[in-house]
Parts: sequence; C-alpha cells; structure tokens
Amino acid sequence: MAETFDIIVVGAGPAGLVATVAAAEKGAKVLLLEKMEKPARKLRITGKGRCNITNIKPEEDFLTNIFPDSRFFRPSFKNFSNTDLVKFLNATGLDTVEERGGRVFPASQKSWDVAEVLVKEAEKKATVICRAKVVRLFTEQGAVTGLCYEHHGKQINVSTHTVILATGGLSYPLTGSTGDGYEFARSAGHDIVSLRPSLTGLELEDYEKINVSLKNVELSLVVDGGVVQKEFGDMEFTEYGIDGPIVLKISRNAVNAVCADKKVSVLINFKPALNQVQLMNRLNREILALPIGNVKDLMKRLLPSALVTPFITKNRIPANRKVADFCTPDLEKIVNGLFCFKYTVSGFRPFKEAIVTAGGVSLREINPKTMCSTLVKNLFFAGEIIDLDANTGGYNLQIAFSTGYLAGQNAARRRLN
Repeated sequence: MAETFDIIVVGAGPAGLVATVAAAEKGAKVLLLEKMEKPARKLRITGKGRCNITNIKPEEDFLTNIFPDSRFFRPSFKNFSNTDLVKFLNATGLDTVEERGGRVFPASQKSWDVAEVLVKEAEKKATVICRAKVVRLFTEQGAVTGLCYEHHGKQINVSTHTVILATGGLSYPLTGSTGDGYEFARSAGHDIVSLRPSLTGLELEDYEKINVSLKNVELSLVVDGGVVQKEFGDMEFTEYGIDGPIVLKISRNAVNAVCADKKVSVLINFKPALNQVQLMNRLNREILALPIGNVKDLMKRLLPSALVTPFITKNRIPANRKVADFCTPDLEKIVNGLFCFKYTVSGFRPFKEAIVTAGGVSLREINPKTMCSTLVKNLFFAGEIIDLDANTGGYNLQIAFSTGYLAGQNAARRRLN
C-alpha cells in the first residue's frame, strides 16, 4: 500500500462531506472517496430541488421525530445541533431562511447551492476523488488497516488506520445509494437491521386509479384492527394508492406492519373539522338545494369530482339514487363514509421512490458518543447507513450532518492523539 492517509471517508453525501471537514479542521490528512462522477448527488435533488436542510425545533421536540431510538442521536445533536449547522452553513456564505413548521431552507431555494458549499469546503481541506468505487475494506486483528478502490479501471490500495463509512442507504439508487456500505459493515462483523423503505407512498388493495390532491384531511393508520397513528394535513391519491405529506408520516409504521404480515389499513376523514351532527345538518341543507338531484349531484358538493364515483362505489350507494328518496340510513351511510373512507394497504413503494432507508448498522454496535464501531477499532459510521431515520421536515438531513460531524471529530482525535 503506497499511499497513506490519517482518515478515509467513504461516500461524499452530506454525512461524508461534513465528516471530512470536521476531521480536516482537527488537523487530519483526509481522503474522501465518492463512486459517482460528482459529490452529493442525492443532496442536489432533495426536497424537490429545494433542500429542507434542518428543522429549528428545540432539542426535545426535535428528538421526538427520530427513530428507532432518539437517545442514540442525542450526543451527536448536542455536539452539532440544528443551530450549529445553520451557523456553519452561513459562515460558508450560504444564506438560509426559516419557513413554516421550523423548516430551514437555503435562501436561494436551491439544493444545488447547499451541495456546492459543502463540496467546496471539503475540497479546500482534503483530497476528494470521484468515480472512486470502494471494493474492499481491510481489517486485521480487529482494527482497520486500509481499503481498496477502483478508479479509471485500476484497483488502488490505500493504507489508513481510520475509515468513516458514510455511504448512505438504498433510497434513490441512481444517485449512488446502492447499499455498498452495508456489505462493508457486514464483512467487518456488524449486524444490519432489516432494510425497509421509509417516507414512501403506500399501495392500496382493490384500488382503481384516482388522480386528486386533498387538503386538511385526517389520515388514520390501522394495524390489526387498532388505530396506531393519526395525522392531519395534505395527501394525494396516485396511480398506485396514496402519497403526500401525511402519508409519508405514517409510512414508517405502515411499512413495518406490512413487513410483519399484519393487517394494515388506512381511514380517511374527509371532514375532520365537523362532528356528526354538523355534517348531517350540512347534508340536509345540500339535499334541500337539490330537489331533483341524484347522489352524484350531492357528492359533488362534498368531495372533489374525481372522488365521487369511488366514494359511491365503495359505500354501495346506487349512482342514480334520487336525493328526494333518501331516508335516515342513507344519510348515515354517507356521513360514515365521509368520516371513514377505508382502504386496505397491500404494500409500499420501492427504495427507488423512498426518501430514506429505515434499518442499517445496528445501534448496539456503535458508540453514540463517538460514532465509532464497538467491534472494529477505528471504524466509524455516519448518516443513513446507521439504523436511524426520521420524519419529514429536515430531520433526516440533520441526522446526516450531526453524526458526520461527530464521527469526523472523533476520528481525527483518535488518530492524532
């Protein structure tokens, strides 16, 4: 092995870039390897091109959005918090703005700008090589000794005493997230908690394509007959089922339940602002305004037109039934349908459509105060490769930044002390 570095960081996503900067600022000689042609490919498209960098919520509120164990993340967050991240980015010249719900975005509204400032910081302080695919991690007597990577058709061995794996997960594989790091971790003796898509759309049983977006509805997730989660906000029906903000919020629990072969369904309340009496009164008023109308005419006053036929079909109401012929049981059926529009969840969208990966390197085998492996000396982990994920709203990127910064700092301290 001809070339030597204090630290090698594998993966130039947000975790790897910040780890590189943090380690180099401590005086370490750092090599950052990225298998794609450009660093931070996934970061450049995140948030539909806007990049929700973090969420400015206080620590305790922030941690309620982290899974499966927010206590593991606490040392990383205390060391490099959401406010620390904003200050760090502002110091590089990136202006930020805070929006609804405490979400922080680049002032330019461009993910690309976030990626560029991080890449420039890393390139100032370390050696960054793209199109460098790591193929093998070398360990000896329980410690890291180096790695091998391919570059321009050649295999190159590099000696090092410290490696930080920040290779990401399995979501959006076209950006380079293909799970390489899990294999390196597994080869070093680490346990990988089952990998599942998270923050992803849900597929529905007996579903015919509906194309409509809904605002201010309530979505309940039901597992084995019991409601386990409720969310209020916006969602959409798609060609395969449901997606959108509140669907993403329930998707983690839904995916876990589907994977466990449990009975999973969703209930949509189209009128959460009304109670039973108020909705019944509303129906009666609409019927009075439609003396010769039918049930379709009535439902068009209560739902988006794209949902009228599915609603009538699912609730088994004759499509041409005249409202003048309605009796109390008919009205109760409509009220119940508006409060509880039910579908069975048959599956979920794949990794290529999921925002993040749930599962990863077991938290039991990583020291949360350093991000170092408890099994292999001087092997560190950062970002999505770890069994940590979060709700939407900037939390997942903060996991990457905080764990990356802590890993970089401690890798440098350990190597240089």
